Amino acid sequence: MATPLATRGCLLASRGPPSHAAAAASSSSWSPSSLLQLGRRPSRRLHSSSPQVDAAPAPGKSGEYRPSFADDLLLAFFRSKMVEEVGWDSEKPGYAGLMEVANRLIVKGKSALETEQAAVRVLQSLFPPLLLVLYKALLAPIGNGQIAAMMLARATALSCQWLMGTCSVNSVTLRDGKSWSSGLFVEKCKYLEESKCLGICINTCKLPTQTFFKDHMGVDLYMEPNFEDYSCQFNFGVPPPPLDTDKALKEPCLDICTNARRRRELGRNSSPDELGCPQV
Repeated sequence: MATPLATRGCLLASRGPPSHAAAAASSSSWSPSSLLQLGRRPSRRLHSSSPQVDAAPAPGKSGEYRPSFADDLLLAFFRSKMVEEVGWDSEKPGYAGLMEVANRLIVKGKSALETEQAAVRVLQSLFPPLLLVLYKALLAPIGNGQIAAMMLARATALSCQWLMGTCSVNSVTLRDGKSWSSGLFVEKCKYLEESKCLGICINTCKLPTQTFFKDHMGVDLYMEPNFEDYSCQFNFGVPPPPLDTDKALKEPCLDICTNARRRRELGRNSSPDELGCPQV
């Protein structure tokens, strides 16, 4: 679940320049262009439907994000709110325990809509109610929503890497052809990778997050998860398509999904539509 925890202080922080920057610092000749090159890694192409901008350096090795102490606090806070909604907690610590709570959330729901509504309540509980009201009333209307959309993309990039993994702000193309730097590209979503379940991704993350930002912060959001490489493109300021045309909702569950595999094992004589995730 993409949680915008940084408007209060999800969302994802860059670290210092690499060690070779110290050698460069001894040079007697400096220029603006050389300063800009310090600490940059070779750029990588981001595969998304939106125009790309330079990705921020990812902390950790091989592009993996290493959670900080503050990230651990955010995870614990987010997990506590999910536990309140579910009424149950896992004995496992950390992210593994969070995934078990998320799985219990989707099992508890009698329908996909009920699960989505529960996840929206979790997101609401992360913010002071007045903050959401003021953001929607005062910031969302400015510049046709551009300022609010750009702020949310950056807030998410600063405070949500503990949940989703390495991500960076990029540009999105609106329906009228304009381009805003209000996109967020998640290189490999940890939430999807750990859950191994399309139903958990769609019903506890994608749909409730889109609903939350629109209904409670006044900003359109269209999320495009890629179930092959686990990347995800956030398009703030872009309305999502109708549910019956959203390509993400037409995908079958992942082959590694434990929920779908268990249903296949227990229902070999059932129809194909009954053998996937319970809420896909």
